[in-house]
Amino acid sequence: MVGVSLRAPIIAPTAVMDAIRDDVGLTAASAGLLTAIPVLLFALTTPAAVKISKRWGPEAAVVVCLAGVVAGTVLRSLGSTVALFAGTALIGAAITVGNIVVPVLTRRDVPLAKVPMVTGLYVVSINIGSMATLIGTAPLADLVGWPLAIAGWAVITAAGLVFWCFRLRPARERDGDGDGGGDEGAAPDEALSSDEEQDAAQDAAQDTARDTAQSGRETSSARGEGSGSAAVPRNPRLIVILLLIAFCGQAAAYYGTTTWLPLLLAETRGLSASTSAVAASLFQIAAIAGALGVPLLAIRFRPVVPVAVVAGLWITLPVGLLVAPEAFVIWSLIGGAAQGGGFTAIFSIIPRISRSDGEAARASAMVQGGGYLAATLAPPLAGWL
Repeated sequence: MVGVSLRAPIIAPTAVMDAIRDDVGLTAASAGLLTAIPVLLFALTTPAAVKISKRWGPEAAVVVCLAGVVAGTVLRSLGSTVALFAGTALIGAAITVGNIVVPVLTRRDVPLAKVPMVTGLYVVSINIGSMATLIGTAPLADLVGWPLAIAGWAVITAAGLVFWCFRLRPARERDGDGDGGGDEGAAPDEALSSDEEQDAAQDAAQDTARDTAQSGRETSSARGEGSGSAAVPRNPRLIVILLLIAFCGQAAAYYGTTTWLPLLLAETRGLSASTSAVAASLFQIAAIAGALGVPLLAIRFRPVVPVAVVAGLWITLPVGLLVAPEAFVIWSLIGGAAQGGGFTAIFSIIPRISRSDGEAARASAMVQGGGYLAATLAPPLAGWL
């Protein structure tokens, strides 16, 4: 439910963008901010999200994420311009926490050999939520209006929130004094000022336990051409920089396409709002194939092969829409496979090159902070064009 809740609230307004623009009086560029604002918050609030994850622990961070999404979704549906954008900003800040904590949970709880497939399943859940939102929001808006239509998706997030609240207590009992629990008697400033020292000690302990449990599996796991001989590359910082560059393009292409593809199909192909939303949902559906296909390619081929495939598919989407717009179904499927595969490739690498949970959080913060900052420009720029 976390994966479903991390993108569906952002996607929901795109299916009823015309109705929102007419009721609230937004221009095309300002309407693009409904997608751009959460993406901007992904970048700006990343440092705070990392602190929440480190200070309170991953489970508590998930609760913060889901609670913020529910509150923002309800606020956004009140109908006024101020509430619309304030709720959108709250959703973006809350989702940032989830974006950061998922790679941390993956590194902590998943064997390294299974990280690509688990990351792929996470991407699948994201795109199932996006697909359902695109398909269901417009018909629901015809019945109850767009405010209630986009608010209704908070029910799924609320269900996930209840689940994680129940899981929070066992996690605290398991961790004992970890994740800041031993600092309850200390002043807040003192606890926060010692984060670096705590990280170093916790990281060392995590390294010892994890390496002992998984060293044998790492060296024998099927990673392609026997790359399991080294758990961490010699220059992980360079890899993180390359991942940042890749995610800049990935995020910009995803949010630009997601924001305007339904409206583009409605205007250029003469489709109704509901039909164009269903057609655009193909972009989300096909991501499932990409998310599951990249781990399979990574097993059978050199790392450059899945990277080249994803890049080629991304290029095909805009070129195809320009050259043969009548074949939008094919181009949407190709682009969807690209976005699912690209996300999986990037975020399955982070846990594999990180030596600790803290390092995974910092690498995730750098990649997502920079990538989402670049992606902020895509929706309003595409709307202006």
